[in-house]
Amino acid sequence: MEIPFEPEYRDKYYKLLDEIFGSNFLSEGKMVKRLEEEFGNFTGIPCLAVTNGGTGLLSIFEYIDVRNKDVIVPANTFWATSVAAKRAGAKVIYADCNREDLCLSLNDLKEKVTKNTKAVVVVHIGGHIAFEIEEIAKFCKERDIFLVEDCAHVHGGSWNGKTGGAWGLAGAYSFYATKTMPMGDGGIVCSKDKGFLEWLGYYRNYGKKVVDGKVTYKMQNGFNFRMNEVTAALGLVQLERLPMILEWKRKLAAQFDQIFERRIRFPKDMVSGYYKYIVFDYDLKIETGKVFAQTDFGPEIENIDYDLPNSSWMAEHHKCPPIFFGWKDAEKSVSDLEKVLLK
Repeated sequence: MEIPFEPEYRDKYYKLLDEIFGSNFLSEGKMVKRLEEEFGNFTGIPCLAVTNGGTGLLSIFEYIDVRNKDVIVPANTFWATSVAAKRAGAKVIYADCNREDLCLSLNDLKEKVTKNTKAVVVVHIGGHIAFEIEEIAKFCKERDIFLVEDCAHVHGGSWNGKTGGAWGLAGAYSFYATKTMPMGDGGIVCSKDKGFLEWLGYYRNYGKKVVDGKVTYKMQNGFNFRMNEVTAALGLVQLERLPMILEWKRKLAAQFDQIFERRIRFPKDMVSGYYKYIVFDYDLKIETGKVFAQTDFGPEIENIDYDLPNSSWMAEHHKCPPIFFGWKDAEKSVSDLEKVLLK
């Protein structure tokens, strides 16, 4: 199967590459700025681009300064979420999820919070906003705990018009090859906090900032988390394609809804980006990788004891029928899809 990338969009990408080669800037040029502006318009939140979603999270934790502090992370997420906090010097405390949405459980969060808790991470699993995000945000604010959003799955997801990154200090999006907006790799951090964004502008570029060719240094502990111009150009084209991709996924999801009774059901006014379509206790002929398996759990990887009954149950009982853009059987009727998917 080829990577879906229509000829008209290939032509647009090639034209942007011509612009880059004509500009004499392979990095720190106009494409990254354009992507930041346009993705910010898409989410409604100011953004800065970084090398990938993981370095986006790491940057947030570095800004918060989580050294020797606790960061609470849901166990049922990709290891990158925990690694970012650990790299920043935190002790990671694992919390359970809810069965309704696979996202962080407020009840278990309340059990895990201590005086040493500096930050809480909510991962918007599968493309939808965490169902308890409002309550978790309120809980964290009342205790002066930073809320961080892992938005690696949630391109196009929203609730009452608010997108990933709207509730916490910042949200980190991933543009890895499997994501709904794939760029091979890359990431972007969204935040309404002007102080944080100013800091990130320096931190991602060795502590320096370049404006109209003028270099200024503001810190000594920055690093190279820049996105390059070629990647940003692809991002601009993929962002233009994103509404088409989301419409395609939602149309297929509506067909799946007629087949799968046991599935995640969204609250009123929530819109999923459908990175995954998640069902429970079905025997599928065809499926994509699970959102997470037991072996993906942070405490499992770290070989530490844990009691996370909801996460363990979900790892065993959930499956994901194909909803990646370009799946060959997507245009079939509901009855034919049922024959293709169910044993």
